[in-house]
Amino acid sequence: MPDALRRMTPRRAGLSLTSLIDVIFLLLLFFMLSSTFSRLGEMELTAARQGSDAPAQPQPPVFVQLTTESLRLNAREIPLEALRSALTDAASADGLVLIALGAGVTAQRLVDVLAQLRDVPFAVQVLT
Repeated sequence: MPDALRRMTPRRAGLSLTSLIDVIFLLLLFFMLSSTFSRLGEMELTAARQGSDAPAQPQPPVFVQLTTESLRLNAREIPLEALRSALTDAASADGLVLIALGAGVTAQRLVDVLAQLRDVPFAVQVLT
């Protein structure tokens, strides 16, 4: 009788390693494709002061107008790559650079301009 009982009890099927590997591969593929491939960086932004407690600037500020198609420095169109050197010529070490955003300017375009001005010796403020 013990032989008859052994034949009647169903054997548990072993876990298939192939299906487990397939699931792990699909999860790996999903996480690889859903991750970003670009390097993220930090950029410090400071808010402009309000009112009369802002110190008076001895030199008039330099205006940068940023639109979707162009970049102007004091109403003169320049390429993005030349912005840093043009600003170094136009502004003094304690000068102020004001960046005015045009309609439709993307955040990435603003970040590209701010990245060009990363370690400049003058103050940079973004007008909204």
